[in-house]
Amino acid sequence: MGILLIIGIILLILWLLGFFVFSLGALIHIALVVAVILIIIWLLKAVFGLF
Repeated sequence: MGILLIIGIILLILWLLGFFVFSLGALIHIALVVAVILIIIWLLKAVFGLF
């Protein structure tokens, strides 16, 4: 597992907590966007050998 995947998973978990448990408004969606970007980059590196 790469560090990007770990960070992405942690951010997804934080987004779920922030979305369903705490009411942080629109700011919590930044964690979702960053997590998805990191996971996509990890997939491109791991599967397709890019970057």
